[in-house]
Amino acid sequence: MRVGKNKGRRVIFGAAMAIAMAILGSSGAGRLENPTGSARLVSIEELPDVGDMCLWEPESANSNGIASLPENNLFAALGERPVYAASQSTGQTVEVTRPPVRYIRDLDPIYSYVAVDTRRNEVFMQDANTWTIRVFNRQDNTPPSANRTEPKRVIGGPKTDIQFNTCIYVDPKNGDIYTVENDIGDSIVVFAEDVEGDVAPIRKLNVTHRAYAMAVDEDKEELYVAVQYPPQVQIYRKTASGNEKPLRLLQGESTRLSDSHGIAIDTKNKLLFVNNWGNISDYKIAGSGRYEQPSISIYPLDANGDTSPVRVIQGPKTQLNWPGTMSLDPETGDLYVANDIGNSILVFRETDQGDVAPRRVLKGNATGLSSPTGVFVDGKNKELWVANMGNSSATVYPLGTNGNVTPLRTIRSAPLGKVSLKFGKTQALVYDSKREQILVPN
Repeated sequence: MRVGKNKGRRVIFGAAMAIAMAILGSSGAGRLENPTGSARLVSIEELPDVGDMCLWEPESANSNGIASLPENNLFAALGERPVYAASQSTGQTVEVTRPPVRYIRDLDPIYSYVAVDTRRNEVFMQDANTWTIRVFNRQDNTPPSANRTEPKRVIGGPKTDIQFNTCIYVDPKNGDIYTVENDIGDSIVVFAEDVEGDVAPIRKLNVTHRAYAMAVDEDKEELYVAVQYPPQVQIYRKTASGNEKPLRLLQGESTRLSDSHGIAIDTKNKLLFVNNWGNISDYKIAGSGRYEQPSISIYPLDANGDTSPVRVIQGPKTQLNWPGTMSLDPETGDLYVANDIGNSILVFRETDQGDVAPRRVLKGNATGLSSPTGVFVDGKNKELWVANMGNSSATVYPLGTNGNVTPLRTIRSAPLGKVSLKFGKTQALVYDSKREQILVPN
């Protein structure tokens, strides 16, 4: 459990889960009930200003890297301050001082993205679990007998403003490291190429909530940012900072954007690619929500306003299922898509349209893919890199690979066979008393 700043407040991440689990505890003792049997968590008192800190160090973990929380550590950190709960019907509050029965946490990195700095032969892996960027040598390869490969350096800590970050861009000219935050941070932060540890960014750009991925037009020095909701693409000056406004904004019903995630650009053919999960709603109109099949929409690179796509790739033949980031090979026009739930990498021609099958599909037991959410084309070394959220690894393949192919190399940050919890941004939980299971939406 970590404590992070959120606009001047202290937020206890995971505390809601821990306390709810205490209320739901296996014995049922200490459960808070009103006459109707319902219970509701009302508030969690804030910690004193103790800075960024780890509230507990796990005493043990099982073979899959899942730790149990010592019973009294959380409430010791809270200084025995009470947590309040109230019934939904009466609003009556009572104090809960019972410590959690247990605590579920993944101790290993959960990688959301990978990028390569070809100037320095370094690999940057974005860890959304411990809120760090871990840097490795490009030729690192974790042997099956090793538990992990240690990074050459780590960027992380309260000064960095790295939290639930989902994408990295490394400037090919000066090595500046851009990373976008997808949840409470609402920002893109930029670091110098050789930084390490808990350091403040050299620049910070405030962006719309739920920004997910980035691409840069180096010729025009423009930064493209895909935003999940309301779905849009924002285009800034590459060196924008603070509260600077976008140069252009692609948004509106005609765009067919819907829960936008991955983004890629082709500066040669002047095209912009955005993939969409298909969740559609207008927060201003009740009942307007609907769902469409995932898609990739293509626009002119200079698109602005409520502009219709020139083409759309969409349909069951595409195999798109929660597509993550995308990367374009400018030499071949191949568009690589990290296909999270499909557990695959899909490759389309940038000229594709409609319900078309991918040109190639990387998938199978030999690939080492596990919930891939990040993909990166290294054109210089003719390699394809993939970040696997499901097993704390990045895998690399030859460009043009197809089928059930063994990786050239794998960088692992957990023991072989690791199955990550894949916690993203846990916001609720449900206890299934029949199966004795805890259901955690992310």
